[in-house]
Amino acid sequence: MSRPAFFFSLLLTVLLSPVCAQHSEDERYVPETDPAAVEKIRQWQGLKFGLLMHWGAYSQWSIVESWSICPEEYGWCERTKGSDPGNYNTYVKEYEALQATFNPVGFQPETWAKAAAEAGMKYVVFTTKHHDGFCMFDSKLTDYSVTGPACPFSSNPRSNIAKEIFEAFRAEGLWTGAYFSKPDWHSPFYWDPAYPPRDRNVNYDPDENPERWEKFIAFTHGQVMELLSGYGPMDILWLDGGWVAKESKASISEWYGKQLAEAPTGYLKHRIVNQDIRMDELVEKARRAQPGLIVVDRAVPGRNQNYLTPENRVPEKPLPYPWESCIISGGGWAHTPGAKYMSGREGIHLLIDIVAKGGNLLLNIAPTPEGTWQQGAYDLLGEYAAWMRVNSEAIYETVTLDPCKSGNIAMTRKPGGAGYFLYLPAKDETALPQRVTIAGPRPAEGSKVTLLGDGKPLKWQPTEAGFSVEIPARLRENPPCSHAWALKAERLAE
Repeated sequence: MSRPAFFFSLLLTVLLSPVCAQHSEDERYVPETDPAAVEKIRQWQGLKFGLLMHWGAYSQWSIVESWSICPEEYGWCERTKGSDPGNYNTYVKEYEALQATFNPVGFQPETWAKAAAEAGMKYVVFTTKHHDGFCMFDSKLTDYSVTGPACPFSSNPRSNIAKEIFEAFRAEGLWTGAYFSKPDWHSPFYWDPAYPPRDRNVNYDPDENPERWEKFIAFTHGQVMELLSGYGPMDILWLDGGWVAKESKASISEWYGKQLAEAPTGYLKHRIVNQDIRMDELVEKARRAQPGLIVVDRAVPGRNQNYLTPENRVPEKPLPYPWESCIISGGGWAHTPGAKYMSGREGIHLLIDIVAKGGNLLLNIAPTPEGTWQQGAYDLLGEYAAWMRVNSEAIYETVTLDPCKSGNIAMTRKPGGAGYFLYLPAKDETALPQRVTIAGPRPAEGSKVTLLGDGKPLKWQPTEAGFSVEIPARLRENPPCSHAWALKAERLAE
């Protein structure tokens, strides 16, 4: 993930760079035209709930993934570990040496996959490589990987971690997605060792050094095609590092000059550099290997961003294109000792809010250095599992039902079919009230209204603004689930 979202406000979004546009809800969206990918995106929108995992050698230091080796002055880049964190060169050397102690012998992805499937998750996105360049897969293009000779886990029969994860999750019926960082701060073709790194960008001018940049393009394309050719069926290519993108000299000069003139002192932290890695060409190759592949070139408006990814936040209203909120479940994106996870009620209400607005939830869980999950993650997924066993039909394959939310009622519907009205109790509520009044669409005349998990018809009547439903004592005293309850109208009024 690019950065902890709490450091960002709308002002920073505007001032820092156009590549931070995932924080804007009016970002340009270009619909996909490849028929197989269009159908795949439609199917993905019905999945609603996925798992994201940030994991790498950095987990041993319990720090924000990658960013501390980037010479930028943000809070998440602060260097606090190692023998001499004040010495940048020493810090980077010791950071990269973490590969020599990364040995997650507790790694059992089948346990994760089973918990995710039971929770109702339908796809997984795994960090095959973050910005630091350390590969969690068996890349033949670098030894800086979990299978490289310097990593003790390389001798483990399950050392190709990405492959093991993808196979375990597919076995549980989940789609698979490969998170891949376009910038690579370990690669000599991105951060040329002849020059010091200046910021998150390539540390030389690609236009002035085309041969070196071509080597980086070949390296990047090669690694992506490794993942798409030797790791089984892949559904999503989830690309991070939106500053690696094609920019014209004119647009860079115009934009950068404007920001220098308008930005408050200290706000503008990095340059905009033309970093064309020929995405159209890469996507064409990728889809030859994986027909229908969904491509998410995050924060780069254009044809290769098949859906948008608001980071650690939920849009205020439905968005007119496919989207997915990627949200931290506890701690940070990467492993945090003693992480406090969101409660079951918080997690379930989050999922309902996102789905009612037409999006998907990609919930991040960070494995430990030993290759396990914290108990809090299992506890949270257990809460999802219990709730989804009762209410999943109000979640999967649904679309927005205008106005999507009314007070504490969230709404979804099946295309051309039933409508669902999800009651979100307040913090101190543990049961449904005697009467639920809903402002919004109403059931069709004669339609049956039921509570999911029960199925017996409930008395309802139209009101001026919508309809109301009587909840009998047996359901108030013995509800079928906790945290939220879904009323189903078999048919909606026209």
